[in-house]
Amino acid sequence: MTDVVSYERHGTIGVITVNNPPVNALSVGVRRGIVDSLSRGLADGAATALVIMGGGRTFIAGADIREFGQPLAPPDLNEVIAWFEDSPKLVVAALHGTALGGGLEVALGCHYRCAVGSAQVGFPEVKLGLLPGAGGTQRLPRLIGVEPALPIIAGGDPLPASKAQALGIIDEIVAGDLRDGAVAFAARLVAERRPLRKISASDGKVLTARSTPGLFDAFRGSIERQARGYFAPFRCVEAVQAAVTLPFAEGLRRERELFLECMQSPQSRAQIHAFFAEREVTKIPDVPKETPTQPIMTAAVIGAGTMGGGIAMNFANAGIPVQVVEAAQTALDRGIEVIRNNYAATVEKGRLTQADMDRRLALIHGTLAWDAVADADIVIEAVFEEMGVKKEVFARLDRICKPSAILATNTSTLDVDEIATATARPEKVIGTHFFSPANVMRLLEVVRGAKSSKETIATVAELARRIRKVWVLAGNCDGFIGNRMLAGYLREAAFLVEEGASPEQVDKVIYDFGFPMGPFAMSDLAGLDVGWRIRKGKAATRPTTQRYSPVADRLCERGRFGQKTGAGWFRYAPGSRTPRPDPEVEALIVASARAQGIERRAVSDDEILERCIYPLINEGARILEEGIALRPSDIDIIYIYGYGFPPYRGGPMYYADTLGLKRVYDDIAAYHRAHGEFWQPAPLLTRLAEEGKGFRDLARA
Repeated sequence: MTDVVSYERHGTIGVITVNNPPVNALSVGVRRGIVDSLSRGLADGAATALVIMGGGRTFIAGADIREFGQPLAPPDLNEVIAWFEDSPKLVVAALHGTALGGGLEVALGCHYRCAVGSAQVGFPEVKLGLLPGAGGTQRLPRLIGVEPALPIIAGGDPLPASKAQALGIIDEIVAGDLRDGAVAFAARLVAERRPLRKISASDGKVLTARSTPGLFDAFRGSIERQARGYFAPFRCVEAVQAAVTLPFAEGLRRERELFLECMQSPQSRAQIHAFFAEREVTKIPDVPKETPTQPIMTAAVIGAGTMGGGIAMNFANAGIPVQVVEAAQTALDRGIEVIRNNYAATVEKGRLTQADMDRRLALIHGTLAWDAVADADIVIEAVFEEMGVKKEVFARLDRICKPSAILATNTSTLDVDEIATATARPEKVIGTHFFSPANVMRLLEVVRGAKSSKETIATVAELARRIRKVWVLAGNCDGFIGNRMLAGYLREAAFLVEEGASPEQVDKVIYDFGFPMGPFAMSDLAGLDVGWRIRKGKAATRPTTQRYSPVADRLCERGRFGQKTGAGWFRYAPGSRTPRPDPEVEALIVASARAQGIERRAVSDDEILERCIYPLINEGARILEEGIALRPSDIDIIYIYGYGFPPYRGGPMYYADTLGLKRVYDDIAAYHRAHGEFWQPAPLLTRLAEEGKGFRDLARA
């Protein structure tokens, strides 16, 4: 028996406890320890039944991902689960925290399952480009039926204990101490002479599915849009189909084949990279975890527009009271109404109760009085993207807010240090760049000013966790990380249409690559006026010899701001979000090309992809060299969560490594020769390519 698993008897019930912090992952030591403890429990003549549970904060949260890709040391998890299922003594799984992936598979190998009310169960493997590989796709359909099992396995989202009990995954919810409740539950089952239920031997529910031959095709159709481009979700469906069409042992073999296909796919490697990157991104070398933070009990937001309202919802969702300050009553009323409608839509979809909506709305207070922010622990400014306006706001906040208050700006491009000069507390000033819609998008770019204190950074990081954001620390520069890189992506898209591509061709290439939408549809969704305002502010410093596409400006001059005005790069029918090509836009593009002496030509899809994606990589290399981003994987997380870069490609820097930096460098150098200064290869990219290295090697340095 290993030291990560223990066995002891409580009355007549033997208890196996897994102690492998932090999440009791199923490492080889845990698997061996479970087998040893099970053997000990079976040999214990005084034990009439057994309970398996997790120590610490959770049951078993899944496989040990660090062992992926390595030779599997015995015992195999399927063997461990089979020993539980074949146990001559009744076995109960007692769940708390999370029983995910292999953890849920272990629980399904037990004869019964109980849980505390706060527990969650699920199969998140699909989010790593995998599928449950230890019988999960074979047992769950046999236990609860094929139709409810399919979305659990192919979707990857966890279920709360109450839902799991309603489906039949959990047999009993226990109150109070889990061990005591599980021991009592097991003793009662023995007293009632309950049978040793063996899910693998129960075929009734999968046999029922055989009478519905179109069930699987219908389900594939239902996930086609959401799972577009992904490999694993459809292999999950195949595995569940095997549970219906094959005997259990053969179904297990087919599940294993499909699992190995997934594991060997580039998609799984990319998604596992993203999984670890998301955990690495919160590690700031000079801001350790023990850095003190200040409590955030109350908040304020300046501006009740789209961003301000969304930011306020984040606070309310986390139970933090928030003041929303506006300059005019009409703007305030409009903003609060949008918040109310957003919550109502969520209630209508069944994702929120009316009581929760009312509770959250009660935490949001709209006001025209700036003094309302005087006691706020943090104030986030969300006004127009103009430096003069923002500095005026910060100077006013500095006079009103208490000395300990953090003053944050939601700017997407402007200099945080210059904004901080409007205050007498630059150490309390920081950038909090939310992504629109702020109540939906998970990314938060935390921008570190030159004088932002470590306590301020740590406090905002903890706040980001509370409001359930994936946060990345960025240095202060024009556009920070995400938008600085995006500038080249949008620039080349505009140049490509002047050179002969159409907006719909460019968007289709990017959509087919895996983004949720192309650059032109994205711009229409965000609002063309936002970028126009930024470009006008920079016009005076733009070199006159530098190529510039004026098409987006011409669209804005005509009042074409995108979806909100029914026309932008595309035209939109009333009430529709479907982009439609517009001859007026084509005419503007042709006129712009003619004025610049550009001879239009056929542009290949390959060129479109390279000229849109390579600028992300090249600028990302500059950002790394300047220390604006700490790690290549930080950039990947920003682009996955903030800009829709397909997770199954791992982010732009990971994607560059999969192509090979020598190839990327050679292509960028060729575009430099053809198109000039914008394509100057970044020094870091040049060096890594010459040394035969990748961005991944920076993380190891």
